[in-house]
This record gives sequence, C-alpha cells and structure tokens, in this order.
Amino acid sequence: MTTRQLDFDACYLAVSARDSRFDGRFYTAVTTTGIYCRPICPARTPARSNVRFYRHAAAAEAAGFRPCRRCRPELSPGDPGWDVRADLVGRALRLIDDGVADDSGIAGLARRLHVTERHLHRLFAAELGTGPLAVARTRRLLLAKQLLTETTLPITDVAFAAGFGSVRQFNAAMRESYGFAPGDLRRAGGPMRGAHGPAAVTTGLTLRLGHREPYDARAMLRFLAARAIPSVEAVRRSGDDVTAYTRAVPGGSITLRPAAGHIRLTVRTTGTHRLSRLVARCRRLLDLDADPGAVREALGATSLAPLVAARPGLRVPGAYDGFELAVRAVVGQQISVAGARTLLGRIVARAGLPAVPGLSGVPGLPGANPDEEAASGEVPTLFPTADLLATADLDGLGLTTRRVATIRALAEAVASGGIDLDGARDPADTVAGLLEIPGIGPWTAGYIALRALRDPDAWPEGDLVLRRTMERLGVVPGETERWRPWRAYAALHLWKHASDTSEGRDES
Repeated sequence: MTTRQLDFDACYLAVSARDSRFDGRFYTAVTTTGIYCRPICPARTPARSNVRFYRHAAAAEAAGFRPCRRCRPELSPGDPGWDVRADLVGRALRLIDDGVADDSGIAGLARRLHVTERHLHRLFAAELGTGPLAVARTRRLLLAKQLLTETTLPITDVAFAAGFGSVRQFNAAMRESYGFAPGDLRRAGGPMRGAHGPAAVTTGLTLRLGHREPYDARAMLRFLAARAIPSVEAVRRSGDDVTAYTRAVPGGSITLRPAAGHIRLTVRTTGTHRLSRLVARCRRLLDLDADPGAVREALGATSLAPLVAARPGLRVPGAYDGFELAVRAVVGQQISVAGARTLLGRIVARAGLPAVPGLSGVPGLPGANPDEEAASGEVPTLFPTADLLATADLDGLGLTTRRVATIRALAEAVASGGIDLDGARDPADTVAGLLEIPGIGPWTAGYIALRALRDPDAWPEGDLVLRRTMERLGVVPGETERWRPWRAYAALHLWKHASDTSEGRDES
C-alpha cells in the first residue's frame, strides 16, 4: 500500500473503530487542530472533512502537522509491509533507523544502496509522500520526544542521543516542526523515569518499545536464552520462565524485559549518542514490527492452522548484529545448540573486546551488583567484529579446520564490503553472495536470511527438524509454497512444535 493507494474510507473506518491492526500502517492528521495521531488514538473521532491520511509520520510532519501528545506516535510499531517487500525503500528505511543518515547524510545513505540521491528521493516521494531527509529528521524528533517524556536525561544529551549534530540544530528542529522548545515539552509533561547525565551509566535509561498484540514474549526470550553466548549475553530467570535478557553493547549493556503491552528497554552506557541505533536493533532482534494478524490469516488457512492457533503471538527472533548471527549460523552447522554456545564462547574469549574498556562497577559488567532492572550474569564482552575475526587465531578452540576457513572467508567478505548483512542489499543478492563462500550451504544461508536479513519468507532448506516435523504433521510436499510470504514464521512454528512435543531437537 503506497501513499497513492491509501483508501480514505478504509482508513476512516479503522480510525473510527480504533483498530489496533492498523497502528503504524498510517497516521491521521486533523486539519482543525494541526495534530496527527495513531489510528488507536482515544480522542474523539474527527469529522471526515477534517482529516487527512499519511503513510508515514514524516509525511504528516512535512505537511505541517505535529504529533499528538495523547496517543504518542513515537510509540507506534513500525509498518511491517516493508519487511515483506524488502525493496529499496524498505532497505533505506532500515538503514535510516540504524543511523546511517545521521552519520553519513542522505548522500552516504544513497551510496550504501548503490543509487543516486535523486532516484532515492523520487522513490520516497512516490511511496511515502516525502523524502528520505524528512524521514530521518522525523525519526530523530520522535525519539527525542520520547526521551523528553519518559526520562530525565538532560536536554543536551537528548539532542545527541536522538541523532542531532548539535543542541542548536535540535532546538531549531523542535520549534520548526512542533512549535515549542524541548524544555517546554518537558515542563508540560514531566519525565516519568530515567537518569541524569553520567549517572545513566549506572542507573540506566529506560524506554518503552511498542508492538502489536498478540506477542509471545516468553517464547522469544526462551529462544534467546538457549543461545546466549557466554560473556556477551545473559538472562534472568524466574522458575522456568526467562524474565529479562541482557547483552553487551559498545559502551555498556542493554536489558530487555516484557511489560504490559510493550517491551521495556534499559540502556546502561557511557554515552547515549548511539541510542537510536540501539532502539532499532532491539526492535529487529525481538521482531516488534511484525503483523501477527497477517501471518495468522495466511498460515491459518493451511495445515499449520493448529500450530498458529496455539501460538498466535509467535515471532521470528532477529539479530542484534548481522555478522554475529552469520557466525552463529556457521558455528552451529550440524551440532547442538549447547555445543554451538560453547564454541562461540571460546571465540569471544579469544577475540572479543571489552564493552567498556577500563570501566568497572556498571550493572551487567564485572564487579557490579545488578539492580532489579539488570539480568543476572556478567556481559562484559563485545562479539568480535568482522575485521577482528578475519585475522584472529581460532586454532585450538574445537572448531574444524574447514569451519575456521569458512568463518575467516565470511569475515573477510563482510569486512571488505563484499557482503552486507545490515540490510542495505536485496536479501536474494546477499544470499547468493553467502552461497559463494566455501562451507556455507542453503541451510546456513537460509537461516542467516531468516534472522539477520529479516526476510519473512526465508526458509532454512534441508533442516532435519523441519523435515521430520512436517512428516509427522502430514504436510505434503509442495505445501510450503502456500506459506509464502511467511515461511520464516512457519519454520518457527514447526521448530516450536518439535520442541514442545519433545519429538525433535531444535537445531535452529
């Protein structure tokens, strides 16, 4: 659905019903108030003659509308349609969320996508009703609005955390787009929780990450817990349940914990200037922008209907870092999940770097006493980068010679830019590049596409558990074609069914 294809009557009906299925898919702007809202806004439904509909928040802001303080568009889940299409605009939106436009400008964004700025702007205007520069600016403004509302982070730090180059630029953008200064918003609403300045490294900065219901957070955290790499990731448990997930990030750590209707992200870091990237990567890791209704509608009409009905909120676990996930896939070939964890832990011990060099006493790092927001365990080490693994000595870790050669070839390809696992290229092209690396076959490439490239139709070809589970369920050959474009979700349902029934071992 493009900007030109927005159906006014359908959108107005969704707004009148406050239908949560459309949250994040479009925004409603009210001409009499100058405000734009989410479809679920509790305010009185405006008259038809006074509303305009926009595909993206940036288009509404470019038309002169300000975000509603009641429904808070900054908390809206993303539009899942771009993951399904995986076209150039969708890949550009992912890179904008990852901070590429903040770091390199629109020219750098276009270079990453191998197109001209003019062509990129033309595509954005046709699909979203505004250009990539406006989209990047709106993303910064909405994150800043959330930080001003939910934390007591100083306004100067908010500016840089949201991706602005200076406080002056931040103040000007807020006044131009929203009609008030950052301090005015804070005085009007007041922060809910957070930390001041350097104290954020010890007490944590907490934000809400919205998602569509239903969302099976329990299954997601258990999946991540089973694969947690020692010294990089840790979890907190309550009985059989995993209640929090923590991992090391540059400058500190992050903790993700399920809450009522959202995920609570707590960041402990020596600097907040990369916060927008942290938020985007956490959303991808937990698949927070998915549309469970669309998945249920498609898979519920197939032989997988009983599995989907049993777990309607099951999501596809993503990856915080694409290269890290690719190495996980290579190491995990034909061995158990527990065995892969052991080997990955050894790789990290050999080639990883401290999350906060020379700093101690931070929750989740050595020497700290984690508070109630932190998961148990220590997560002091960053997974090695492609540059490091390309030259690291991996002998004596228990990896076969062939496996070491595959990891090194993969690291060299990523470090040189030959393979991009951050979403800049078409998933099919990336998979083709992966298959050219000796030691990477269809299963490994499919698994990387499923988790790192966020391809909802990815399928780990040749997976033994999938094949055996399909046989037990009576899935006939060729039915997987009926699961498109949601085969990745079908794979998760089959893996989960095998695990729940103890009829197979989850090799994923």
